[in-house]
Amino acid sequence: MNKVELFIPCFIDQLYPETAFNTVKLLEKAGCEVVYNTEQTCCGQPSYNAGFWDEAKIIGQKFLGDFNVEHPIVSPSASCVGMVRGGYDDLFTNSIEHNTCRSIQRNIFEISDFLVNVLQKEYFGAELVGTAVYHDSCSALRECKIKEEPRRLLSHVGGLDLVEMRGQETCCGFGGSFAVKFEGISAAMAEQKVLSAMEVKADYIISTDSSCLLQLQAYIEKHQLPIKTMHLVDVLTSGWANI
Repeated sequence: MNKVELFIPCFIDQLYPETAFNTVKLLEKAGCEVVYNTEQTCCGQPSYNAGFWDEAKIIGQKFLGDFNVEHPIVSPSASCVGMVRGGYDDLFTNSIEHNTCRSIQRNIFEISDFLVNVLQKEYFGAELVGTAVYHDSCSALRECKIKEEPRRLLSHVGGLDLVEMRGQETCCGFGGSFAVKFEGISAAMAEQKVLSAMEVKADYIISTDSSCLLQLQAYIEKHQLPIKTMHLVDVLTSGWANI
């Protein structure tokens, strides 16, 4: 049995706890022994993106101490994985934490990447009836180089028809503090993404970043549109009770 350490980002911990529990279920279904350190907090991405690198480094030092470098670290968030793999270069290169950081960077995985490329497992008996589009988050696509992995996993979901939409690789407009500082632009980008999904008659917008889903779901609810967002993990654990 593969022992993995689970990293649940603060965003999911606070707003989408069900996705966190489903991540555990999915990893266990994949044959993993899941270890969760309850002392873990944030990877430091919000401070880093806002330019507060000294504060981000303090948070990052705690992150490096919270995880065992000997085991794979798996997270249902491409943006947080991207932060550790990339942002930590700025914070810890040639520092006292340099070697620990490099070991963690080599050993942290977004969950679809881990399931498909490390465990080489794609079918989990999930069922979800409807048409869906997969939203390529900027972090997943550009930082983690993840594109085909989520699609391969979704192709095995019973009843789900996965289609592509216009502007497939366009940003949803969240971008952390960007959505606050540039609300008008951010909302217009969300509108474009949601309308593109509705053009292909999608019932669901699926992604591996909850921050993107929060952004899109807010627009959907404000305008009362007949479409729903779902995290990839929640899709892959759908319908298990019916099997």
